[in-house]
Amino acid sequence: MIRLTLLFLLCTAFTFGQQKDIALTHANLFNGFENKIYPNSIVFIKGGKIERIGKGGDAIAPTYQIIDCQGYYLMPGMMDAHSHLDNLASAKRALETGVTTVRTAGVAAFQDVSLMELAKAGRIPGPDVIPAGVYVSPNLEETVLADTRLGSLITGVKSDEELKLLVNVNIDRGAKVIKTRGTERAGRPDTDPREQVYTEKQIQVIVQEAGKRGVPVMIHAHGDEGSRAAVLAGAKSIEHGTFLSDETLRLMKERGAFLVPTFITLEDLIQPGGDYDGPVLALRGKFMIPQAERVFKKAHELGIKIVTGADNSYTAMTTSRISLECAHYVRMGMTNFEAIQSTTVLAAELLGVDKTSGKIEKGFEADLILVPANPLEDIRALQDVLLVMSNGQLALKRIPFGKE
Repeated sequence: MIRLTLLFLLCTAFTFGQQKDIALTHANLFNGFENKIYPNSIVFIKGGKIERIGKGGDAIAPTYQIIDCQGYYLMPGMMDAHSHLDNLASAKRALETGVTTVRTAGVAAFQDVSLMELAKAGRIPGPDVIPAGVYVSPNLEETVLADTRLGSLITGVKSDEELKLLVNVNIDRGAKVIKTRGTERAGRPDTDPREQVYTEKQIQVIVQEAGKRGVPVMIHAHGDEGSRAAVLAGAKSIEHGTFLSDETLRLMKERGAFLVPTFITLEDLIQPGGDYDGPVLALRGKFMIPQAERVFKKAHELGIKIVTGADNSYTAMTTSRISLECAHYVRMGMTNFEAIQSTTVLAAELLGVDKTSGKIEKGFEADLILVPANPLEDIRALQDVLLVMSNGQLALKRIPFGKE
């Protein structure tokens, strides 16, 4: 049964790649960068990109496949800036939730690089992947098997030379971002997420080595000390940031560091099911959620750029979603427009794809989703995606509901 499922996924993956010219008609259009809706719009797709945006009544050449959006709301695909996506089935699940771009935050053996290449070649519709490769952490454990050059790191990754080696192996293998650790994990009952792991000097070694090859660094950090060290060392983004002090938040604003709160993961800690379960984690989550809310509100007040991340692997059991992360942002004080920008325009800026993705604009990649209601009025509309287009290829189409 497992072999048949794998064969089906592989065959499905390789049926994509034949680009069609498509006209999405009768759409209420939200372009991602203007706080308004353009009614009765037509979006013309050619070669996987947005050719132009028209209005109802415009002529459509017979070479275009017409998809009637039926007055639903068309918007840019969502982005997940903190994922552990590492297989084809999970990539499909991510797409079906409306996520058309992900940045990974560490996988076991460069599966994210392979997913990036498959999407880039049109072998799968997406999502587009900005891969981190192997997590730069003091103890690689089984991940040491990811590349033969990592054998010398089986006893740990702590010295300058060990850190540099792992950074360069990642980049050699295709990583476009480096993920490292400022503090311990929240999702393990035997670790304290506030405890600092790498020092400012060690993180600086990682940032500088990656910087030589034009690769930014993202830092897992819940605690304030580890987060501050990361910001001082030049990290591009702080992932989680649950216990950040006002002083560190002001430093982030000053240095232009992004915050990826992954708030929905904390909710997963306290609820049955999902990726995390257990009494210790549930208790921890109940304590951490108010801390994270305070940090979010202060970061928003200071004007720190906040970006969505779900911190999951999109398994069959995963309950966390980017759409739910956006809903929390609105609940905690963002406008709907700001929350959507956190998962489109601002996410694209953090991921370094803002010249090609995150907007519905001429020349941009055709990464689009259709939702049933105006997301600028009801953020919950993001939770019911009706159509997903990634790189100009249809990955999901649930409409029309009626039968002729």
